[in-house]
Amino acid sequence: MSHGSSHRVVMIVDDGSNPFELGVATELFGLRRPELGVPWYDFTLAAAGTTVMHAGMFTMVGVPGLEAVDQADTVIVPNRPDPESAPRQAVVDAIQRAARRGARLVSFCTGAFTLAAAGVLDGRRAATHWRWAELFRATFPGVQLEPDVLFVDDGDVLTAAGSAAALDLGLHLIRRDHGAEIANAVARRLVFAVHRDGGQRQFIERPVPEIPDTSLAPVLAWAQERLDRPLTVTDLAGRAAISPATLHRRFQAELGTTPLAWLTAERITLACRLIENGELRLDAVARASGLGTTANLRTQLRRQTGLSPSAYRARFARA
Repeated sequence: MSHGSSHRVVMIVDDGSNPFELGVATELFGLRRPELGVPWYDFTLAAAGTTVMHAGMFTMVGVPGLEAVDQADTVIVPNRPDPESAPRQAVVDAIQRAARRGARLVSFCTGAFTLAAAGVLDGRRAATHWRWAELFRATFPGVQLEPDVLFVDDGDVLTAAGSAAALDLGLHLIRRDHGAEIANAVARRLVFAVHRDGGQRQFIERPVPEIPDTSLAPVLAWAQERLDRPLTVTDLAGRAAISPATLHRRFQAELGTTPLAWLTAERITLACRLIENGELRLDAVARASGLGTTANLRTQLRRQTGLSPSAYRARFARA
């Protein structure tokens, strides 16, 4: 995303759309954020006429028509309360026009059914709510459904598993567009944890313990202050006063990931922020973030962001 112009985000609302997801998109992309010092998004809604929201909670009128989608850089498709029913043809047509001209397409929850109905997910990876995974597979066998993740980033098409995962995907988009520092600032404004990435499990079925376990928050904060040091899983377990095996179980239960994967993600985020804030020496970035070598920094950064350190600096470094 260019820092010199606003990126136009259009969210389609349709009969039965979820107000929560509308609120997520408005909060992330619609609010003015002059304190961040970067051009923010130009956000608007689009609808095929008068729209009755989920369960008849309220009716939206005066929303721009679907022709607004034709000017969008990013199109967001919300959930559908009944994914077994076909979406409006006018909505499908608008999505197909956006896909043909190369707009970025995003769905929240069962909105993946709408994208799939428009044919834009054929042969591609996607996520949807776990409750509808079997129906999705049966209806769209040509889509590579990943049923056990929060969201899928497949380049110009991104899909979130559920309503709350829309927040995770939205922050991921902000990070893609503006870098880690800006995404972290927005997450802080939302008072929202930034520990969840797309690869985490969307649903972990386990009984609530009679006596709640102590949160991992203290050991996470302790590790974040020491990312430049050679931390190991044993170090984290020792700090938490539990065995490494118990630490693994707790990470999977609370964060849906492993201690090592979490550590690596935190190191990459720190490396991104150092580069954004003007550190030019890659060896210094690698040391300060705990990634060790410039070769590992390049590998991990490209794996996480798709960019080399020099390309990341050119795109996100502060003037």
